[in-house]
Amino acid sequence: MSTIDFPRNFLWGAATASYQIEGATKEGGRGPSIWDTFSKTPGNVKNGDTGDVACNSYHLYEEDIKLLKELGVSSYRFSVAWPRIFPHGDGELNQQGLDYYHRLVDELIANNIEPMCTLYHWDLPQALQDRGGWENRETIDAFDEYAKTIFRSFKGKIKKWITINEPWCASFLSNYLGIHAPGYKDLQLATTIGHHLLLAHGRAVQSLRKIDDSAEIGYAPNAGWAQAYSTSEEDQEAVRRANGWHIEWFMDPVFKGEYPPFLVKWFKEQEGVTVPIQEGDMEVISSRIDFMGINYYTGNVARYEEGNGLFHIENLDFNYDRTDIGWPVYPEGFYQLLLYIKNQYGDVPIYITENGACYNDGVTNGKVEDHKRVSYMKIHIANVNRAIQSGVNIKGYMAWSLLDNFEWAEGYDMRFGLVHIDFQTLKRTKKDSYFWYKDLIEKTNYHL
Repeated sequence: MSTIDFPRNFLWGAATASYQIEGATKEGGRGPSIWDTFSKTPGNVKNGDTGDVACNSYHLYEEDIKLLKELGVSSYRFSVAWPRIFPHGDGELNQQGLDYYHRLVDELIANNIEPMCTLYHWDLPQALQDRGGWENRETIDAFDEYAKTIFRSFKGKIKKWITINEPWCASFLSNYLGIHAPGYKDLQLATTIGHHLLLAHGRAVQSLRKIDDSAEIGYAPNAGWAQAYSTSEEDQEAVRRANGWHIEWFMDPVFKGEYPPFLVKWFKEQEGVTVPIQEGDMEVISSRIDFMGINYYTGNVARYEEGNGLFHIENLDFNYDRTDIGWPVYPEGFYQLLLYIKNQYGDVPIYITENGACYNDGVTNGKVEDHKRVSYMKIHIANVNRAIQSGVNIKGYMAWSLLDNFEWAEGYDMRFGLVHIDFQTLKRTKKDSYFWYKDLIEKTNYHL
């Protein structure tokens, strides 16, 4: 039996997002977000579910922090709901919203849990969407004002900031594939929005430097990993395009000050799509960051197939184990992704800001025996360790998620939590994975 050891200063944590757990969507002066609108539009979310109540963490945050404390994590990644701070996106500040997050952060600090705050986890104020949303460059200005307000208010309390969560999802998944809010299906729109999200990120980085240069800031792109089926040029190029859509498209601008030329050319030739770059944009986007978050869940083997999707690629089914949401369990892809990022961008500090699995085990005799989640976490965390041993500068790991929650377009059907939520009673029940993770954190090692 092999033992996996982690550095003593490795940061173990758990992660959540505001719209997925808070509820209280009409309390405390909060304005509506695009997810309130999207989820209340018939056909967008399974079962017609909404985040109106979710886990009710807005009211039960102290109970949730007790769960974090007992779990033994040293960090908690959460997000601020922009419409709690500026109900109309900009203009009048809602002090009640700021006060709520101060109570949350103060309680975390009192329990020796470091807050890691995400500014944008997709709940754009609906008022800004009504003015064009992220397609409108004025939304970047509104985001910068929102960011500066949060930075000033929490200076000295929060030392780790994440600007944008998963810009690929907030642009392409939401505005090209139409699966998430606001639900459009326009590749040029999605490409424009992706650029504006990166600009908003860069502006926020520059603003933090002026307000609190002792704090650290980064962003949290998501990426899967496609492994080429063969060494054929067609397979290799198809996989390069598919991986590049998540990796290079949202990382090259930040680290190299340009979009990947091979994908720029592909978008232009295949779809007539261009990036609306204005003078000075790339300098803003490539503002120096302190770390990068990586969100990883799945991957697969893939090969070229003419006419299959935007990139002419077929994902092959090698009879993978799959999580309950249908995603292949592909831990080798995690390792390969992390090595690739190091090779492309150097020794950038990395936090794994999301990694986890959907298994929908229920409560039986007061217990949740989610053995498949434990198995998933074991092998994925082992591959984080492999990457560390291979020289990747990984500083910490945030399990997704602390709680079962509102899983976006899947509603409440899909469960990623270490803690089970009964969405009728809101009772919290610790799963076996919670106790396994607690044991890992205590020992900083485990047996494969």
